Amino acid sequence: MASPQELSDFLAQVERRAFKQTAYAVRDDHAALDIVQDAMMKLSEKYPDRPVTEYPMLFQRILQNTMKDYWRRQKVRNLWTTLFSSFGRGNEDDDADPLEILGGDPDNDTDQPEAELQRSQTMAIIEAAIAKLPARQREAFILRYWEDMDVAETAATMGCSEGSVKTHCSRAVHTLASALERYGFSKPPL
Repeated sequence: MASPQELSDFLAQVERRAFKQTAYAVRDDHAALDIVQDAMMKLSEKYPDRPVTEYPMLFQRILQNTMKDYWRRQKVRNLWTTLFSSFGRGNEDDDADPLEILGGDPDNDTDQPEAELQRSQTMAIIEAAIAKLPARQREAFILRYWEDMDVAETAATMGCSEGSVKTHCSRAVHTLASALERYGFSKPPL
């Protein structure tokens, strides 16, 4: 069993290399820092009782899985961002909620009736597609991608394993993408 000081020394030793590896992989320094910190936290929370000799392999596996989680989230966010991007009204507000954009702005009476009708019809299609998902897939999808919970938080909330959350989310995304394609929405390029 490693002491807290040995764990701290190990993390200090791998920090720089892990950051460079992750920054190269995700091409975003801020995201890379978050990923490395998440991986370090997972190692220290879940494996403090392991011998120091096991830390290098454990940490690499945790780091790789954390990067995969990041890429999955990005892929889904890119899909939804692409679907909703056609509904913007020219404002450059990066914090705008796509669902609010779809709902229209009651204070802005410059919207054309056709655009408002299109937004409401699109929102109805999306809501119907989500409503048709099996309950567990719908729950996992909403918690992960709309509530922005990580896999562990979602698993704890749903009372299931992290692997189940990943499976439910993957199936939900594929089902939603297929359903939306039938209405003429296209998948973004990978």
